[in-house]
Amino acid sequence: MQVLHIDSSILGEASISRTLTALVVADLSANAPTAKVVYRDLVQEVIPHLDGPIAAGFRPLSIPAGAAIVAAEHARSEQLVTEFLASDVIVIGAPMYNFSVASQLKAWIDRIVQPGRTFKYTSTGPVGLAPGKRVIVVTTRGGAYTSGPLAPLDFQEPYLQATLGFMGVTDVRFIRAENLSKGEALAAPSISAARDSVRDATRQVLAT
Repeated sequence: MQVLHIDSSILGEASISRTLTALVVADLSANAPTAKVVYRDLVQEVIPHLDGPIAAGFRPLSIPAGAAIVAAEHARSEQLVTEFLASDVIVIGAPMYNFSVASQLKAWIDRIVQPGRTFKYTSTGPVGLAPGKRVIVVTTRGGAYTSGPLAPLDFQEPYLQATLGFMGVTDVRFIRAENLSKGEALAAPSISAARDSVRDATRQVLAT
C-alpha cells in the first residue's frame, strides 16, 4: 500500500492541519507497517501554477513548449500524476484561505487532473479514471462553515469533494477543525474533536 501525504499550510510548525495530517499518517503507518509513505510539502517544494506552455504537456493545446524549464515542468506534471495514480490512500492537509483551498494545493490539483490519466470525456460526459482510492482530507477553518451564516461561503470542502469525484475518487472522509481564530474556548474543543476522529477515519480507510 502506498500513502500519499500532502501538506499545504503556510503556517509551518504552527499549523493545525499539518499536526492533524501527521497524526493520520502515523496512525495509518502503525496499523499498516508495510505501507510506503510518499510526502509532499507544497509550500517547501513549490509547484509553479499552471500556464499555457505547462498545460500543453498534458492537454491538447497548440502552444510551443519553449525553454528547457518548461520541459522540466512537463516532467514534474508526469511525476505528480504518476505518484497520485500509484497511491492507494491520499492524506491531504487543506486549510481554508479566503473561503477556498491554498493556492499551493490548487497548483497540485491542476497538475493531476489530466485528460487520459485521471479522467476522460465520453459521449455521455466525463468519466473518472482513478477509482478505488481512499482519501482523508484534513480541513481547518478560522470560523464555522458547516452550518450557520458562513456555510454558503464554504468553497473548500465542496471543491475538494467535487474535484476528487471528477477523477473517480468517491471514498473521501473529512476531518475538520473549525473556529481556530475564535479564541481558545472555541478552538480547543474543535481541535480535540478532530484529533479524536483520526482513529475512526484511519480504521475505516484500512478496512475498505
